[in-house]
Amino acid sequence: MDLNGHTFLAKVLNIVNENKSENSPLIDFKHPHELEAILDLDVSKGCTDAELEKCVREVLQYSVKTDRATFKNQLYGGMDPYGLSGAWIAEAFNTSQYTFEVAPAFTLIELTMIRHISRLFGISGGDGIFSPGGSMSLFYSIVAARYKAFPEVKSKGMRALPDMVLFTSEDSHYSIKKAAHWLGFGTESVRVIKTNARGQMLVDELDSELQKERSLGRYPLLVNATAGTTVLGAIDDLPAIAELCKKYGVWMHVDACWGGSLILSSKYKHTLSGIESADSMSWNPHKMAGAPLQCSVALVRERGLLHAANAAAATYLFHRDRFYDTRYDTGDKSVQCGRKIDAFKLWMMWKARGDSGLCLLADYTMSIAQFCLQSVSTRPGFRLVSDTLQCPNVCFWYIPTFMRGAEEDAGWWELMHKITPKIKELLTLSSRLMVAYSPLREYKNFFRMAFTFHPVVKENQVLEMLQAIEDCGESITMPMLL
Repeated sequence: MDLNGHTFLAKVLNIVNENKSENSPLIDFKHPHELEAILDLDVSKGCTDAELEKCVREVLQYSVKTDRATFKNQLYGGMDPYGLSGAWIAEAFNTSQYTFEVAPAFTLIELTMIRHISRLFGISGGDGIFSPGGSMSLFYSIVAARYKAFPEVKSKGMRALPDMVLFTSEDSHYSIKKAAHWLGFGTESVRVIKTNARGQMLVDELDSELQKERSLGRYPLLVNATAGTTVLGAIDDLPAIAELCKKYGVWMHVDACWGGSLILSSKYKHTLSGIESADSMSWNPHKMAGAPLQCSVALVRERGLLHAANAAAATYLFHRDRFYDTRYDTGDKSVQCGRKIDAFKLWMMWKARGDSGLCLLADYTMSIAQFCLQSVSTRPGFRLVSDTLQCPNVCFWYIPTFMRGAEEDAGWWELMHKITPKIKELLTLSSRLMVAYSPLREYKNFFRMAFTFHPVVKENQVLEMLQAIEDCGESITMPMLL
């Protein structure tokens, strides 16, 4: 064992590159008990570099290669190479982002990125912070909204406050219920508003629920609108929701973790019209845009509110008598103390490509999703869940030949509910494709094919993925479903 570890470090890049080559499978799937038997995971004893290299190679062999075009399992995929370079630098410098003193250049980079992103979304003049993910960004926004309405919550807690309620759509991300639990509202404080067939929150129903809660003496605190729902990629009617929030004096948050990347597109940014009226919003560049995980930004319209809501003024860290301008110490507006320099990864991407380069990637991603949508709409056996593209999410069923022509009653749909997961299983075990599936409201299990900036997917690759789904679908027999 090398006490410094530098010799082994030099080998790592080659090991990673070998496992990212096109010759390695997307996934060499093993069940948990099988994988536990293969991998030497015990850490109680040291090992030689050669033994460690063998262990690392095995770990990577059985890991999913998320940079492949055929990885369509989550709302992220391959990394932007410039972003990856930024991630390596960030990890190598091991910098924590809380004071200008320890992160001078990185602090200025985070502030620069927040200003630039805020201007893009039309909420310049506000404030923001980079966080580990969209769930944490939502937490920041709810805490800011609550502090704005009831500043005494910081010292007295929730016991002295009225019964507050949060509003969200039935297709929104589950993190709002976790936030309600973690922040002391309780999950019963979340009012779930129905959506239309396209997955957009019904504004009339939201209006009725806001009126109802006020009449019952409860305090409507926040409406969580969505720009890019997890499954359908739906974008709520943001202008109409903004009008309601203004009418009732309710904080408007927009979860743009997925769909926010469309702001980079000259052709599609209009779909986010109304987001400029939000009191807060969250965006995850590590999703569609391909920044290395983790990279999320929370934006708040009112400057200084994040600091006021979160500051603890620890005198051992945030000294006011420092030798430089302490207004550049950003850590006290964070709920974390130690915090990675995630903004640097995004800055590297943006610095290399500029607004115009990211625009090209955004436009192309939507165009390849549109090609997939059109291909699915004309291909025998495939059926779209929605024929409208709001984000680069294409949702569909594959109906095997033996299911076609039969009456599509409840029993038929129950079989389809089983067929979709079975196709996914066959695709994964054959390493041809990893694709997500989901039920949604009245819909039985269907596929969700979501496209990201990286890797840049070609039309022939889309057709190969659809062919893989068809091949696996046609190999299914009735006994396999029983």
